[in-house]
Amino acid sequence: MTSSAGRNRLAEEESPYLRQHADNPVDWQPWDEQALAEARERDVPIFLSIGYSACHWCHVMEEESFEDEEVAAFLNENFVPIKVDREERPDIDSVYMTVCQLVTGGGGWPLSVWLTPEGKPFYVGTYFPKEPRRNAPGFLDLLRDIANSWEEDREELEQRAEQWTSAARNELEDVPDQPGEVPDETALDDAARAAVRSADREYGGFGSGGPKFPQTGRVDVLLRAAARGSDAAARVARETLDAMADGGIYDHVGGGFHRYATDRKWVVPHFEKMLYDNAELARRYLEASQLFDEPRYAQVAQETLAFVERELTHPEGGFYSTLDARSGGEEGAFYVWTPSQVRDALDDEETADLFCDRYGVVSGGNFEGGRTVLTVSASVADLADSYDLDPDEVRTRLAEARARLHEIREKRERPARDEKVLAGWNGLMISAFAAGGRVLDGALTDTAADALAFVRDRLWDEEASRLAHRYKDGDVKGDGYLEDYAFLARGAFDLYQVTGDVDHLAFALELARALVDEFWDASAGTLYFTPESGERLVTRPQELTDQSTPSSAGVALAVLAALDHFAPDAAFDEVVDRVLETHGNRVRSSPLEYTSFVLAADRWHRGALELTIAADELPDDWAATLATTYLPDAIVARRPPTDGGLEAWLDRLGVDDAPTIWADRAAREGEPTVYACKSFTCSPPQHDLVAAIEWFDGSPDED
Repeated sequence: MTSSAGRNRLAEEESPYLRQHADNPVDWQPWDEQALAEARERDVPIFLSIGYSACHWCHVMEEESFEDEEVAAFLNENFVPIKVDREERPDIDSVYMTVCQLVTGGGGWPLSVWLTPEGKPFYVGTYFPKEPRRNAPGFLDLLRDIANSWEEDREELEQRAEQWTSAARNELEDVPDQPGEVPDETALDDAARAAVRSADREYGGFGSGGPKFPQTGRVDVLLRAAARGSDAAARVARETLDAMADGGIYDHVGGGFHRYATDRKWVVPHFEKMLYDNAELARRYLEASQLFDEPRYAQVAQETLAFVERELTHPEGGFYSTLDARSGGEEGAFYVWTPSQVRDALDDEETADLFCDRYGVVSGGNFEGGRTVLTVSASVADLADSYDLDPDEVRTRLAEARARLHEIREKRERPARDEKVLAGWNGLMISAFAAGGRVLDGALTDTAADALAFVRDRLWDEEASRLAHRYKDGDVKGDGYLEDYAFLARGAFDLYQVTGDVDHLAFALELARALVDEFWDASAGTLYFTPESGERLVTRPQELTDQSTPSSAGVALAVLAALDHFAPDAAFDEVVDRVLETHGNRVRSSPLEYTSFVLAADRWHRGALELTIAADELPDDWAATLATTYLPDAIVARRPPTDGGLEAWLDRLGVDDAPTIWADRAAREGEPTVYACKSFTCSPPQHDLVAAIEWFDGSPDED
């Protein structure tokens, strides 16, 4: 083995986060066998630092400690320093973040972990300042104490490492000794009631203080409960969506959402913009626009997707990961304004005043340096009264002002962009653009299709039926995780439902079969996060709860249940049923932690609503109906109008017989025809989509 001691190897990596540390005097290693072997050979602990490119406190710790020669010299002599991009290695992050949360009661990034040469953790924390501050030890003092303990109290540290590793296995890998019952129709109601109880009814969102996170899974639960008649769920969903759209978490000039709000009132955000947040939020606003017939929600979604197209899209398709929170070394500088900056940008003084009143731009501001994070601070109606203008004139002027300020802002130093293309996060955004294609503009499906083709071409190995995790500038890295297969399969399936392109359905099925092959453990009755053929860590994690992204296991269950309608031979339903049984009791006991499981279980118990549409093209009025109708549990199963045309589709799927969802459901009388089915009962074939949807709420007679 070639020793890496004495040199920093991160310049050889493609990850922007790792490359940010390539010039540190710390001899950083990537997580690989060479680095792990060096720790074993030198018999020294590993210092593991986990973060991501847009992480503010990661930058701070780098500037304070990792660029410091004294700190670096001690680290290099006494440890093997390993740097991990959590977006490239979510499995490593999951294991050691779980330890941090179990030991300290909290977590976050940068995540700082000290490991035995075998990878077992014995000390953990997050950000450490170089010098002692308040209750935090100084990083250099901590390094000295740990190095000394390794020499003098090693047995105690190794015992602690065994205990913590065992606790991580119990939390992440183990499954209940006895399966529970599959959650029934009460699970979603229980989750919705819990979401209502946890809501901040004064300022929107969830929890009584800051920070405030989007919590898109909870919003999803509330929207579904609202559609079933819960007024309380509808009110809380709208309060939360309105608060986020009005607050500083939303970029009122350029569109799109920042990561979270630092305060209870949604005023000051943590300014990084993540692909996954914007994907899931765009979908929630699109769904809310359908359910509540609210054009403003559709506008927020449209502006969010426009932001992604403009700033997070690879020229050849595919979506980048992140925009940094900082520019010019300062968090938020790209996004904030002073009254004088607004007036300098806008020629008309009254329009400048109108803009400042609308978005709360005042002297002294609400952010550092007397600047203002834009928030909606006055309604259009109130502004119309104050300025004696027609409300439409107010809207026109504000739109023109936002466009002008966007032009001015583009001349500022831009936040850095992490240009990794991650399979799973792309799957989330493909679903969002597919939904946008249905609700807003059919052309948005082209963006989704381009992204799917990009990921499929670069990260999918057709011959081996395996998906890689990350693409960056021609470099492919990492085995795909459960989130990659599940999110991308759902994206491909969603795109099929909107476009009727069977190739997207075929790819979704290929991904689903590979998912079962690599992640399903029949003996444990669960889906693991890491592939069976992948690297072995100190524990094999599951991802059951919803975090910043949906639970990959929960999404996998939902997409497997949907695809079972098209491939009954694959026995996807058996996997879904067993996993829901395995984790049924924990889902019942804490539904808000498991919102993706709740949604999958609810759909499993109630049964999907099937809309089989036999037509070459979707009639315009049918497209309009689907654009405005909230159908979260429906499968829109497009198929050719004739059985002769269906044969080519079956060839593409590699099957001889048409699945039930397509069989005997050809077009009638030469016109587009729809079949509505629910719980193994179908309506008569119809040429009226509205009537078919209304049939779901009636008392169907068996066809």
